[in-house]
Amino acid sequence: MTELSPALALLIPFVGALGVGMAGRWPNLRETVTLVTAGVLLVVVASFVPRVLAGDVPTASLVEVVPGIELELEIEPLGMIYALLASFLWIFNSIYSIGYMRAANETGQTRFYICFCLAIASVMGIAFSANLFTLFLFYEVLTFSTFPLVTHKRSPEAVRSGRIYLGILVGTSTLFLLLAVVWTAFLADTVDFAPGGILAGRASPGLITLLFTLFVLGTGKAAVMPFHFWLPAAMVAPTPVSALLHAVAVVKAGVFIVLKIAVYVVGLDTIAELGAGRILSYMAAGTILIGATAAILQDNLKARLAYSTISQLSYIVLAATLGSSVSALGGGMHIVMHGFAKITLFFCAGAIYVTAKKTKVSELTGIGRVMPLTMAAFTIGALSNVGVPPFGGAWSKWYLSLGTLDADQVVFLGVYLVASLLGVAYLIPIPVKAFFCSEKESLFAGQPVKEAPIPCLIALCVTASGCIVLFLRPDMLFQLLEGVS
Repeated sequence: MTELSPALALLIPFVGALGVGMAGRWPNLRETVTLVTAGVLLVVVASFVPRVLAGDVPTASLVEVVPGIELELEIEPLGMIYALLASFLWIFNSIYSIGYMRAANETGQTRFYICFCLAIASVMGIAFSANLFTLFLFYEVLTFSTFPLVTHKRSPEAVRSGRIYLGILVGTSTLFLLLAVVWTAFLADTVDFAPGGILAGRASPGLITLLFTLFVLGTGKAAVMPFHFWLPAAMVAPTPVSALLHAVAVVKAGVFIVLKIAVYVVGLDTIAELGAGRILSYMAAGTILIGATAAILQDNLKARLAYSTISQLSYIVLAATLGSSVSALGGGMHIVMHGFAKITLFFCAGAIYVTAKKTKVSELTGIGRVMPLTMAAFTIGALSNVGVPPFGGAWSKWYLSLGTLDADQVVFLGVYLVASLLGVAYLIPIPVKAFFCSEKESLFAGQPVKEAPIPCLIALCVTASGCIVLFLRPDMLFQLLEGVS
């Protein structure tokens, strides 16, 4: 039972998808099944934490595909953190979805909840993958399970966005990621992840650099430029899907994979000694600055948040390419901190849409007077995203910055600092104008206070509170990430 237990994290959401489908004719039952499934998954995932903290690595071998290559799961510290984040946020994304989907009168809600379950099952497979084969398989399953979510509205724009989504993600994974996996298997004579990496001494510095580059470019979900434009295109999807893409599943899966490849395939010491990630460091730095600059130029709120994600997630890619254990610590923390901050911001954007029918930043002056709870949560998410204490983003950005010094790469410290200032420019004016404007300037003058549906409010208040809790109590994250090197 102990050895099979990691498989439960995959089985539960798959069973949940079946249950949602069977209950599709009864919306209340369908949504109850979704919430129960999410709750049970969190309990199961959380049950592994004491074992992982004690140094145990729970494993489960599912099937041997060919001799020497298995579909296998293992729970190591980095995967433990990602699985905890995804399973926790899925609960509140589901609560939010109930309020949003009903208020917006969205069609195809049963399909929506089924695909959500399948996407989370894929995330668990990615988080707990024991080797490159398992990782690649669930990476592709995640792409195809989220495609119906991106195209949920079935409009011409949604179909166009879906084509871009599939084209970039499948194209990069097939051309680059699969090649890197096969090449690594040939060189290392294994596809199993191992602390310290499996490529050290197996290839020349130039070849290791090339393989690392193929891994990063092949992980299109990380949205490193120039393979980033699927993300703004996917914002045509309903807001709960946007939250899933940015905070729980797709882009988080991308940067998690980049960090996992750096730690368990290439090896941080190998990256540091060979400078294997230097060209990737500059690509990530460029993505950080260009994404943040592009965010300032967006008037559409979801588009602004999308470019913010492109910028913020490359913080983690940059950390992975520096070969510093301190950077890896900061990158692991940023997966969680950004997850809570960004899902809060998207929850607020969706609440504004279903209540006030506003989608543009220029339309939000004075909205804090009619939606005070929503905009207070937005303010917390924005400040955490920027990295201001006492919000969780302050910790991750602190360690990311220390990591650049540990790697003796001060230029990237400058990149982090400039990008944070740009973050202030594209996020902070929104709550400032929402709360601090004259009656004459307000676009909502004389309107009564009207917040979003209760499920939406519950979700955004919980995730906003999480941004504060993560600053005050980051202990477990520190303890888990101590085992990542």
